[in-house]
Amino acid sequence: MKPVLALIFILLALVPLKLKMEAACDRIAPGSLSIGLREQIGQSAFIAVLGGFRSVIADLLFIDAYSAWERTDWTYLLLRLRQATELQPRAILFWEMAGWHMAWNAGTAALEDDSKSPAARRRLQHDYLELGKDFLVRGIAHNPEKPQLYEALARLYRDKFHDHARAAENFEKASRLPGHASYDERFSAYELSYCEGREREAYDRLRTLYQRGEKERLPRLLNQLRAMEERLKIPANERIP
Repeated sequence: MKPVLALIFILLALVPLKLKMEAACDRIAPGSLSIGLREQIGQSAFIAVLGGFRSVIADLLFIDAYSAWERTDWTYLLLRLRQATELQPRAILFWEMAGWHMAWNAGTAALEDDSKSPAARRRLQHDYLELGKDFLVRGIAHNPEKPQLYEALARLYRDKFHDHARAAENFEKASRLPGHASYDERFSAYELSYCEGREREAYDRLRTLYQRGEKERLPRLLNQLRAMEERLKIPANERIP
């Protein structure tokens, strides 16, 4: 708690400007403040939140989380990330970084912990993966119009859970939203191509992308299409050049 209080005094002069900049966001989705949060962050910080310092306290907690990451203190990191996201549920970066820290950093550290048995390492890694997924799912619930969190969840399903169907689903959801990455639709089709029983659907999507022109005809897309043509036994006269 001491680092948080110290940072509050350091940044106090900047509070009016920051509150003015983020007031619109707070009006859109201020979120509810629980008694449990008061116990987690301490009475002084909770009073500051009630007094209109919500975004500042959230930022300070997020900074403190970074320090926990540097110390590889995963329990404290999880605590700070939960506090920061509860205070600022509209802050996309908080949710995205929380998912990444849990699933990639804490999860990898657990898997490489030589003090535990291989089975215990895998169980602990799985727990951290679930925590990372939970952060992203809750972040999406608060920000359903933001493609970045769907993209992050898709990468988690693809790279850590190896769940191609859910990866494809979330890349597709992201592709329908304003501001999505140019690769979302393509990545959705790639992931779908690994799903048993959905090969034809994946091929049709890839073919649609191919027909949009040279900009979409990237090496991986071409290779994936040719592989799908072999698997689906597409007639020679219907295959891409």
